[in-house]
Amino acid sequence: MSQLSLFESDEYYHFPEELLEYTKDFLSEKEASELFDKLLNDTPWKQNTQKMYDKVVVTPRLTAWYGDSNKMYHLGNNDFRVNEWSAELINLKEKIETLSGYTFNSVLLNLYRDGNDSVAWHRDKESELGNRPVIASLSLGQVRNFDFRKVDDHQKKYSLALENGSLLIMKGNLQVNWEHRIAKSTRKMNPRINLTFRLIREI
Repeated sequence: MSQLSLFESDEYYHFPEELLEYTKDFLSEKEASELFDKLLNDTPWKQNTQKMYDKVVVTPRLTAWYGDSNKMYHLGNNDFRVNEWSAELINLKEKIETLSGYTFNSVLLNLYRDGNDSVAWHRDKESELGNRPVIASLSLGQVRNFDFRKVDDHQKKYSLALENGSLLIMKGNLQVNWEHRIAKSTRKMNPRINLTFRLIREI
């Protein structure tokens, strides 16, 4: 696969390989369903708060961090005490590393409970992730649209439906020139779990 093709209405756009790689069937349907059930039931989900425009708001999704034992990660303006890798997550990390050739030391799990849960437009550009961070994003459960838009031209917006068991690798200058989000939906949505594997550097 040399390029990722995204569709929006009658528009057709190629994302270059140096920015995105998409593997639709990284996990089989059976593997994805079993992992989804395991993570949904066993993960110590938490709902966090964040500061937006001088207000403290509740994050519209549940999260959990995993990584090396007894490790505190500083990301942005927050400190995170991570949960120690489970056998399922360490095996998944190693499988993704083998496929991609990249190394990761932590994973952020997001639980989108229904269509009301979302993540706003953002870039993963914290200094702890480096200048050109590589993030491997695994999707489980409900298909949700992953939207991209140019930082300097919000009319250039594209969507990719992230399917159950799919793997999306974001790399290169994507976090410099593009924002991404999972928008709220008025349609009935079942739960979705998203795992974003990252390499957080000590600074």
